[in-house]
Amino acid sequence: MRQRFAVPTIAAMLLVACNLVPSSPQQQIKQGSDIVVGAPLAATGDQLREATLTKQGYDLWADWANRSGGIVVQGVRHRVRIAYADDTGQPDVSAQQTENLITSEKATFLLGPYGTTNTAADAVVAEKHQVPLMAANGAASQLYTQGLHYIFGVIASAEQYPEAVIHMALGLNPKPTTMAILTADDASSLAITKGAVDYGSSQGIRVVYFKQYRSGTTNLYDLVQQAKDRNPDIFVNSGHLLEAIAAHKAAKDLRLDAKMFAYAIGPAQPEFAQSLGSSADYVVTASPWTPQARYKASYYLSSAEFVAAYRKKYSTQLEPTYLTAAATVSGVMLQLAIERAKSLDPTKVRDTLATLDLNTFFGRVRFNAGGQNSYKNVLVEQIQSGQIQTVWPPEVAAATPMYPTPTWSARFGLPPQPPKAKLPGTGMPPRG
Repeated sequence: MRQRFAVPTIAAMLLVACNLVPSSPQQQIKQGSDIVVGAPLAATGDQLREATLTKQGYDLWADWANRSGGIVVQGVRHRVRIAYADDTGQPDVSAQQTENLITSEKATFLLGPYGTTNTAADAVVAEKHQVPLMAANGAASQLYTQGLHYIFGVIASAEQYPEAVIHMALGLNPKPTTMAILTADDASSLAITKGAVDYGSSQGIRVVYFKQYRSGTTNLYDLVQQAKDRNPDIFVNSGHLLEAIAAHKAAKDLRLDAKMFAYAIGPAQPEFAQSLGSSADYVVTASPWTPQARYKASYYLSSAEFVAAYRKKYSTQLEPTYLTAAATVSGVMLQLAIERAKSLDPTKVRDTLATLDLNTFFGRVRFNAGGQNSYKNVLVEQIQSGQIQTVWPPEVAAATPMYPTPTWSARFGLPPQPPKAKLPGTGMPPRG
């Protein structure tokens, strides 16, 4: 009796096993249409460098997604295609390009521009069309308090960056008590400045000089001279790369001797040290991510793998900046939301984004009700011997802070003296 039942049982098992093996194209994953993701980014204008770093991050994500087989939604494989448009760094242009990307390019998702001002303009357009916008580099907290439902930002609020720098500075000796601030007049720079003023004042640091300038200004000598006259312990520039370079060059030339030089944007980018040479040493900046911060990733790559992928793709030994990392992780979060939503419907993906809680190489990401990352992933970096080093918080630091900054004369000697005027017709300088 046992043999009678054994034969059909084995046959049945073989039949089931055969059914598990794909035998026709219909049982394989189908290839669907591309997922078009719009990205308004400056290809011209003052923000070109920062936008280029952001674009690098978006392209790294898209390459990884496509090399991994694309994004599979309900058995259909889709490649990612990023449609870029030059927003020239101007908010009105950025908003118009976002409109065109949605209506003409048929983008169903958006990756944000560089900067808060442009992101704010684009977020209104995204909300109108109900298209999720991944705001990679929109840091100002007001972006996420306007009642918008389709914007999601991965980086900490702009106000938290100076808080980290000041918190570190207060633990150093001698303790700083005064601060001078030069700030660009764009929304992101002003948000960072507000954080510096509010937190510094709450900790007993007096703001002895404060001045706004038009964003993009690169002649800051008059303002730096005025700041020098106040003899600040901390000299702050809240602006962008070229402005930070200009401010620091003026500080050196005019011999503004602060105990700490803290710049919002610039020091983490290789062009800063390349432009300034050894005078860039001792400068600090806050960052939401550094390659030295070893966050444990449960999805996508680790920090080390991300750095390796960046170097390979762009044929460089330089490390990626946080602008690039934030852009990549924005794409990663969008991809995960699409996969978990099992849909390409923008509203369903938006609803899934609102529920994500993920450990990434960039740190932990979970969006609050307004769409901003609720985790404060803020680190402090300092240029030491021409290299950018993570110096705070201590648990992730690769080096200790170098403080106070030596005077310019101690580092480079006395500034060159202007030549004396010559007496007319003699070729000789005046006596006395």
